[in-house]
Amino acid sequence: MSNSFGKIFTITTYGESHGLGIGVIIDGCPAGVTIDEEAIRIDMQRRKPGQSKITTQRKEEDEVEILSGVFEGETTGTPIALSIRNKDQKSKDYSHIKDTYRPSHADFTYDAKYGVRDYRGGGRSSARETAARVAAGAIAKSLLSSLNIDVRAYVSKVGKIGLEKGHHQLNLSKAEENIVRCPDEQMAERMISHIDEVRKSRDTVGGIVSCVIKGVPAGLGEPVFDKLHAVLGQAMLSINAVKGFEYGSGFDGVEMYGSEHNDIIEKQGEKVSTKTNYSGGIQGGISNGEDIYFNVAFKPVATIMNDQESIDKEGNKVTVSGKGRHDPCVVPRAVPIVEAMAAITIADFILQKKTNRI
Repeated sequence: MSNSFGKIFTITTYGESHGLGIGVIIDGCPAGVTIDEEAIRIDMQRRKPGQSKITTQRKEEDEVEILSGVFEGETTGTPIALSIRNKDQKSKDYSHIKDTYRPSHADFTYDAKYGVRDYRGGGRSSARETAARVAAGAIAKSLLSSLNIDVRAYVSKVGKIGLEKGHHQLNLSKAEENIVRCPDEQMAERMISHIDEVRKSRDTVGGIVSCVIKGVPAGLGEPVFDKLHAVLGQAMLSINAVKGFEYGSGFDGVEMYGSEHNDIIEKQGEKVSTKTNYSGGIQGGISNGEDIYFNVAFKPVATIMNDQESIDKEGNKVTVSGKGRHDPCVVPRAVPIVEAMAAITIADFILQKKTNRI
């Protein structure tokens, strides 16, 4: 029922925004991977609500309980179960939309598909589900770290305020030094001010999260339907509020000539590399050993604190009033989610490659 992702390193998430809890089952993780529980905690803290003035004020500590699959700090090769309890759900904030469809939410589509919906915070359609992905992503990162593969994301744009520098011109470690997670200090201040202004006007704004994956070996991906960039795109587009995905030169590449865009191949010692990297580290759907980089576009949060017109289940016109606790901009908290899904995807392809050749 599409609650699972991956072929060998697989994740299956469960739970709703206002249920007892959420969680994830990871299968296919090899035995012997060292698990750093502090690293899991840090990633969960990066995603959790209530972390700053520009995020939702719901208070969830998002503590992860490892129920199985890890013994004495190492994976055992059996399914890993991770559980996260919901502690600060306020379901009464949503009673007013029990029979109402909110604009740009999944209310109507869930009703159309299932004939029933959990209206408390959106239920399964809520971004609360992504906390489970971040927990699973931390396990995937542990696997990739042992192979010297690094996954790092950052905020590159909020509304119309965007970085003009590429990832190779930035010190990405600085992204965690501010609440918007932009590695450029001056740009970060402008982004934070803009989000705060939008919040005070009771509105929301979108943005872009960029991601760079370093150390990926050549040869990951499949040549036709499971191209590496296609599965990365699926992973990113499965995240709540995502409206766009581009890798490498992306849409800017259409303005270039082939003579400009082609990545010239060279060999230095034993390493084959390219002089440029407009391909974004992927050619023919398969990694070529260069940095993989991509952008993920997030729409403005659909819940706004201003009244909007809509209809109820009977088709009657109604006025929807925004209530509850919501982000004025999702991108600061989306950074670890993008990293998690990227890490899960690469971990899966790493394990697939081991089955493709002797």
